[in-house]
Amino acid sequence: MHNQLVPRGRFISVEGVDGAGKSTQLAFIDRWLTEARIAHIVTREPGGTPLGEKLRALLLNEPMHLETEALLMFASRREHLAGVIEPALQRGEWVLCDRFSDATYAYQGGGRGLPREKFEALERWVQDRGSEMIQPDLTFLFDVPPEVSQARMAGTRELDRFEREAASFHERVRNAYLERAHAAPARFRIINAARSIDAIQQELHVILSGWARETLA
Repeated sequence: MHNQLVPRGRFISVEGVDGAGKSTQLAFIDRWLTEARIAHIVTREPGGTPLGEKLRALLLNEPMHLETEALLMFASRREHLAGVIEPALQRGEWVLCDRFSDATYAYQGGGRGLPREKFEALERWVQDRGSEMIQPDLTFLFDVPPEVSQARMAGTRELDRFEREAASFHERVRNAYLERAHAAPARFRIINAARSIDAIQQELHVILSGWARETLA
């Protein structure tokens, strides 16, 4: 019996500032993929593996040097890629991920102000597998002004140390996200997340339907 080559799965990431409504829309995309009978996994960064979840707890709650923060993000990502993302893609499954490397450029680069060159070197080290640089095939960027996102988060729960940052921090994060999106327009879909949930999900349905048809053709 001949082994049939399994087509590589597709990689979708969901990005945006805290309070942009990512969790709600991630759940919608998960349901959409399930209803479309597309085999997939749902994961997140930082986290996604037992070690990654321990690093996530440190990153979200413990004060640390800015470069330590960036290095731990990439350490968690390397574990995530090796243990979860790459195996799923090789099995032909789709991966739906809450944040990926764009978040590092936005938060540690835009928000914290660390040099882009350091991220580029780490990205090559962690994500370059020789034949390809592992990046999402499609990235949804849920974009809202910081005042909207902060109003949504106010009083909802205890905020982590990123969510507690000043409005100026979140504005820099947003600008870095938009800069990243404009630099890679074929991969990014910028979604106006200040609208109603229904309006956003109608747009997601249209984008996913068209993209899936092209991808699965």
